[in-house]
Amino acid sequence: MSKRKKGKRKLKKKSIIIFFSIILLIAISVLIVFNIHISNIYIKNNHYLSDEEIISIAKLSDYPTIIDANTLSIKNNLEKNIYIKKAKVYKKGFFNQVYIDIEENYPLFMYQDKIYLYNLKTTKDNKIVPIVTNEIPEDVFNEFVKSMRIVNIDILERISEIKYDSNGIDKGRFKLTMNDGIYVYVTLLKFEKINNYDKIVSTLGDKKGILYLDSGEYFELFKN
Repeated sequence: MSKRKKGKRKLKKKSIIIFFSIILLIAISVLIVFNIHISNIYIKNNHYLSDEEIISIAKLSDYPTIIDANTLSIKNNLEKNIYIKKAKVYKKGFFNQVYIDIEENYPLFMYQDKIYLYNLKTTKDNKIVPIVTNEIPEDVFNEFVKSMRIVNIDILERISEIKYDSNGIDKGRFKLTMNDGIYVYVTLLKFEKINNYDKIVSTLGDKKGILYLDSGEYFELFKN
C-alpha cells in the first residue's frame, strides 16, 4: 500500500511541474509578444502626403509594439486626416510589418486663400497646388470644380496658375500657366483634353508658346 501512495505522489508532483512549466512558457511568450516592435512600414498609393507624414499621422513614428499598433487604431488615425479618404491597414510577418494602402482626398486648386479638395471640402494649408488668380463667376465656378476633378493628378502638378479668361464667346474659358512656361487655353466642355498635355508637349521639343485646346488644338510660338 505504501508503494502505491508514493507512486501517486510522484505522479501528482510531476503533473504540477508540467502545469506550471506550461504557465511559465505562456507567460514568457506573452511578454515576448508584448515587447515585439514594428520593424517595417510599407506605404503605397500616397501622392501628396509623404511617407513620413503618413507614418506620423498613423502614430507610428516611434515604431511601437505590435500590441499598441493595432490595425484598427492605425486606420482610424489615418482616416481622421482631411487628405485621406480611406486607408487599408494590415500586417504581415510576425505581425511586426505594417502595410498601409492610402486613397487620398487630394487637393485640386487654391481659390481665395482656400484649398479645394477632391471631396469638395476646403482647408487652409501650404500645399503646392494650382492657384486661381482671379474671380470666377459663381455659376461657372461650380462647373469648374467638376472639371478639375477629372484632371489626372500628374497633370495637376504641372499646372502653376489658373486664370478665368472668358473671351465673350465662351463663358467657361480658362488660361492655364504650366510650370514649364507653356500657356494653355481650355474650356469647361473640353477640360478633359488637358490630360493629354504630356503627350502633346512631347512633340514640341523645347518650344515655348500657347497651346489652344479650346478650339482647333493648335500651338502658337511665343513672339520674340
